[in-house]
Amino acid sequence: MSALEKAYLPAIFKGMSITFGHMFKKRPTINYPEKTRPFSPVFRGLHILNRDEEGRENCTACGLCAVACPAEAITMEGAERKPGEENLYREEKYAAKYEINMLRCIFCGLCEEACPKDAIYLSETFAPANYQRKGFIYGKDDLLIPNPKTNPEEYAKAKGNRGKNETAK
Repeated sequence: MSALEKAYLPAIFKGMSITFGHMFKKRPTINYPEKTRPFSPVFRGLHILNRDEEGRENCTACGLCAVACPAEAITMEGAERKPGEENLYREEKYAAKYEINMLRCIFCGLCEEACPKDAIYLSETFAPANYQRKGFIYGKDDLLIPNPKTNPEEYAKAKGNRGKNETAK
């Protein structure tokens, strides 16, 4: 070993060059509240129960989404439409109770694929944090998209890029 190697100077300079090289690289961290990172077009977020253009619910309580769910996170109860409710539901049968347990959901998207009426889809929204378990069980009122006739701005916001992509097709 030479005197230079005994003093560890080459190793120190090599380590310092790596450190200085990292100081001038772009940071991969994003300051979240101020900036948001772009998501993949196939990102699966919160579930949304869809409506048609007239504001009627698409879900017919067929139960295919609940059967397709591998985590058994979806529960529903069907009911018959009463006279005078034609403006609320598309079909004669509708989901009177529709719940998704987000603690069990694995966001696989099989419920979205199984639905024949395009009544449920996964949006581009995160599942929000909560302090209690019951806050993660979303009912029909939490999942239903706003009515496009009475709330067109909220409806467009809830649709997100999905609505833009469908109109472009």
